[in-house]
Amino acid sequence: MFEEPEWHSFFWSSLPAAAENDSVPLAQSLINAVCDLLFCPDFTVTSTKRAGPDRAEELSGLDSCEYIWAGGVGFARSPPRHAPHEAARTELLRLLLVCFSETIYKPPQQAASHHNRWIAYFTSPDNRHALPLFTSLLNTVCSYDPVGLGLPYNHLLFADTLEPLVEVALQILIVTLDHDTSNAVSEDSEEVLPDNLFINYLSRIHRDEDFQFALRGVTRLLNNPLAQTYLPNSSKKVNLHQELLVLFWKMCDYNKKFMYYVLKSSDVLEVLVPILYHLNDSRADQSRVGLMHIGVFILLLLSGERNLGVRLNKPYAAAVPMDIPVFTGTHADLLVVVFHKIITTGHQRLQPLFDCLLTILVNVSPYLKTLSMVASTKLLHLLEAFSTPWFLFSQPHHHHLVFFLLEMFNNMIQYQFDGNSNLVYTIIRKRAVFHNLANLPHEHAAIARSLAGAGGGGAAGGGAAPAASALPRSRSTESVAETAMEGSRPAQPAEPGTLNATLPDTPALGTMTERESAHPPAARERLLPDGTEQHDKPDKTTAPKESGSWRPTAEWVGGWRGKLPLQTIMRLLQVLVPQVEKICIDKGLTDESEILRFLQHGTLVGLLPVPHPILIRKYQANAGTAAWFRTYLWGVIYIRNVDPPIWYDTDVKLFEIQRV
Repeated sequence: MFEEPEWHSFFWSSLPAAAENDSVPLAQSLINAVCDLLFCPDFTVTSTKRAGPDRAEELSGLDSCEYIWAGGVGFARSPPRHAPHEAARTELLRLLLVCFSETIYKPPQQAASHHNRWIAYFTSPDNRHALPLFTSLLNTVCSYDPVGLGLPYNHLLFADTLEPLVEVALQILIVTLDHDTSNAVSEDSEEVLPDNLFINYLSRIHRDEDFQFALRGVTRLLNNPLAQTYLPNSSKKVNLHQELLVLFWKMCDYNKKFMYYVLKSSDVLEVLVPILYHLNDSRADQSRVGLMHIGVFILLLLSGERNLGVRLNKPYAAAVPMDIPVFTGTHADLLVVVFHKIITTGHQRLQPLFDCLLTILVNVSPYLKTLSMVASTKLLHLLEAFSTPWFLFSQPHHHHLVFFLLEMFNNMIQYQFDGNSNLVYTIIRKRAVFHNLANLPHEHAAIARSLAGAGGGGAAGGGAAPAASALPRSRSTESVAETAMEGSRPAQPAEPGTLNATLPDTPALGTMTERESAHPPAARERLLPDGTEQHDKPDKTTAPKESGSWRPTAEWVGGWRGKLPLQTIMRLLQVLVPQVEKICIDKGLTDESEILRFLQHGTLVGLLPVPHPILIRKYQANAGTAAWFRTYLWGVIYIRNVDPPIWYDTDVKLFEIQRV
């Protein structure tokens, strides 16, 4: 019926028999019936009354708040579990999911603004079960412990009726929370729509114990697939991370107090580590590009708050085998090393995320007390790769990446010089990269030579460079011999035949973020260094969208080359390089530990330019991201319900389903 436009109004017409005054549309009576059944004693909930035919409760008069499915937010009691009840709830929720899926039969432009009347009614004050439903769904998800008593292999002995219920409850939650009616008007009439009570309730949660319960639940399930056990397959692994990340995003987006609670302690790292694990593990898999995006969007949102940078200084004990070089350091090092892996060895469809990845690093950089040698080397390798002339000249936006990295180095030198001798040492060792940038050729002939050279053997490692946008491989030896962590497996491409739902384009960074000073308001305007606007929003006139018609010009290069923020680093090199060279000559040193010791005790106070203001690019809600999320979450739900197939082989218009 959803496939055929002429049937769309059918569910919103009244029942023929409803003669008197109040005739209820079919859709509403269907939702009312399903919601009543979700709190039906001896069918979906355990009766609290004594049994017996004369004691049966009328569903219409039943107070469903007494029958909330699980303890947690707003409900202390944990009712006894009963497998047949869980199975019945699961089937009813699947039916609701189908009712709500009208959205996927709309083309992307329509779907983005589509007012889904099914969800609107379900989450409106007209649904008397709205509060107990929201509470039941949230508590069912957040109280779920897949490992349970922790007996090995118990999940193979007993069918778990709870996992399918948690999965569909989570899907209902993210679909309903995605339907924000606060600014919408109904399509057919101009009436303002009723509030979405699910969003309303979520935004009003405020007690620390409720935040703790929700966060514990989400992190328990996010970390579950990462947990190491000594017996293979001995503990249950759940596969809910995509839906969980959408839920976590919605919770942070609609409840800022929750987000501040998450960032208040190192609990945020319990979210960060699984996100980085999935980013690293999915980087070569074209069917998991959506997962990569949501992970990066969440980190972008969190990086707008100073506390994330502070928390990243906590030492990282490598408990999870990941296909990354072994390092000793902090969670900040983990972040850098994983981002470097994504950029240098990820799937090419991740290129639109490079801006976001580097923005996250810039946002946290003023607070990073000490980077390891491994992470410092990775950052310099990125700068080396991004600053080769042919990469800079091959796309109109590539120079932004260099601006971001320089801004990151400047933040760390100006605000965290003392603990960052590894980074300073690496900058000194790689000083040629900065000198080359300062002297970047920008005459027409030189630009043409750089681009032509890339097509021939000019790319590092011989061989022709693939597309102009592929990343040059570093010439430095560091990128060669590296041992990956023990027990890790390399990131794999998708298995042939994997189903994949298409996604809209990644929203541009300029529409997703707003620049904010991390300083008191008075200092803001005066201190903005010249040219900071330049690399946030590309200059429209010189950068047409199609790279086919775009050609770099001397004026274009000159326009941004002069604005590269190199002063701080050049001053640092000017002061420190002669001193380091003198130590090497005096002591005949080839050993870096002596130089590092010298740098640790060195100071640049009074020698560097006046510290620039810290600028944070904060995520801001925007139509592009909202449309992206809607498409992504329905694509996930579609693919997770292929067995048994709910929507498979129907005429879905929101996305295309492709086989890898």
